[in-house]
Amino acid sequence: MTEARPPRLKSLPATPTGPRFADPAPTTPGSGAPKVVGRKAVPTAVRPDSQTGNGRHPIAWLTITAPRGAIPTVTSVCECGRNLFAAGHHKALALIADHTDHRTHCPLRADQEGIAA
Repeated sequence: MTEARPPRLKSLPATPTGPRFADPAPTTPGSGAPKVVGRKAVPTAVRPDSQTGNGRHPIAWLTITAPRGAIPTVTSVCECGRNLFAAGHHKALALIADHTDHRTHCPLRADQEGIAA
């Protein structure tokens, strides 16, 4: 029997001595390849946001976090300066009710509702 020879390893090519740039790929006419226009920067005009809203935006946020088996937490934040936090079942439920009540008494919301009417 002949003895199995180990496979020959490929040798790495010699490393270049200096930097080289890649050659551009050849393009065929009509291939839809982009054409190079020039190397100068082209000024662009910034347009205003085309999405026009109805003038409404959020004023108050209620964030409720209630992971399973953990203590629930509630945060009530309003643009009028209100920033309250509660932890625990009873305190969280009380803050949710207080946040709902604040929506009817907030000076920012009252002004907007009076203008719309």
